Amino acid sequence: MKALALFDLTGKIALVTGCKRGIGKAMAIALAEAGADIIGVSASLELTNSEVEREVSALGRNFYAYQCDFKLRNDLYDFINRVKAECPPVDILINNAGNILRKPAAEHPDEYWDEIMEINLNAPFILAREFGKTMLERGYGKIIFTASLLTFQGGITVPGYASSKAGIGSLTKALANEWAARGVGVNAIAPGYIATDNTSALRADETRNAAILSRIPAGRWGSAGDLKGATVFLASAASDYVHGTILTVDGGWMGR
Repeated sequence: MKALALFDLTGKIALVTGCKRGIGKAMAIALAEAGADIIGVSASLELTNSEVEREVSALGRNFYAYQCDFKLRNDLYDFINRVKAECPPVDILINNAGNILRKPAAEHPDEYWDEIMEINLNAPFILAREFGKTMLERGYGKIIFTASLLTFQGGITVPGYASSKAGIGSLTKALANEWAARGVGVNAIAPGYIATDNTSALRADETRNAAILSRIPAGRWGSAGDLKGATVFLASAASDYVHGTILTVDGGWMGR
């Protein structure tokens, strides 16, 4: 197979969580540009005529829209059952949906911790397990988790978020160890400091913003579009011998 053909996703079905905006939306558009049809889900995604649906449809791809609040376990299982009943089998799972709640560790309440763990770690595991079962039966699949620089570092005032993303890193490796030989690739992308809703507080803080920019060798905040290439690579046959990897897309931050 020629090199560019390895990245072709024509005929594939990709489930993208947290697809309404930011990184998740960019991932969904990238996969559609590569040929995949998209199952999109977010807690507040419009069920018809969303911006991401319009962009996917303009590319000639199908878009299946769902709403689900991943902190609600029963809703999560209902969503999984509906997708399995209503959509073609999932070839690519993008476990991107997440949240962040900021408060110093000594003041970080149980409610913050529990919500972040449910959305950022428990739900992605359940989704990977439930859709991974079908992938294993078919002998093919790609699962991509959205990790973080805080998969490797501790951060400040986000103990729940940092712990959940560290867990995503270990979960990626654990699933890869079991599933690589059975045709299912499991990897993660660790975005650097990307200009999204989740980082608006940091960008608004002049001191933190300046400190962050001073450490990024690329000299700028990333954009959601900077994740497109890594997403298509890990979702495609181009990455068939890549397993258990956490790919940083960070402007050089981790190399500093």
